[in-house]
Amino acid sequence: MQLHQLKPIHKAKKKKRIGRGGKRGTYSGRGMKGQKSRAGARMQPMIRELIKRYPKLRGYKFSAQGTRPAIINIGTIEKIFCAGESISPKILLEKKLIRKVKGRIPDVKILGKGLLEKAVKVEKCEVSNSAKEKIEKAGGTVSIKHKTS
Repeated sequence: MQLHQLKPIHKAKKKKRIGRGGKRGTYSGRGMKGQKSRAGARMQPMIRELIKRYPKLRGYKFSAQGTRPAIINIGTIEKIFCAGESISPKILLEKKLIRKVKGRIPDVKILGKGLLEKAVKVEKCEVSNSAKEKIEKAGGTVSIKHKTS
């Protein structure tokens, strides 16, 4: 037996042809007239549909989104840093506690979650009030960027 001698056992199922008389005649479930009743491509290109949904705005509208600072908790500082070490965004990047955002070292905010028993120096970082209290209570110092919240 060869490939050209093989034949299926069953008959091939024929595609249902509608719109040619009989029970599915004339409009054949498509309704009367209009774009959706016609044959062929009837839908608009997707991009055009999306463009049409945009509001018609005039001029250059640009609102710069404020960048959020990278957040470090006091508990993390307790685990990773030794007593007397200084903490800055550059050092946090070296220790892989933060990472660059769009090729830049991000602003850092230190929050007061956790306990701190080591005296550390915090430089060039935003510090919450509770974090500042804990750092100073442990004998550390906070300099430059100080924002409350």
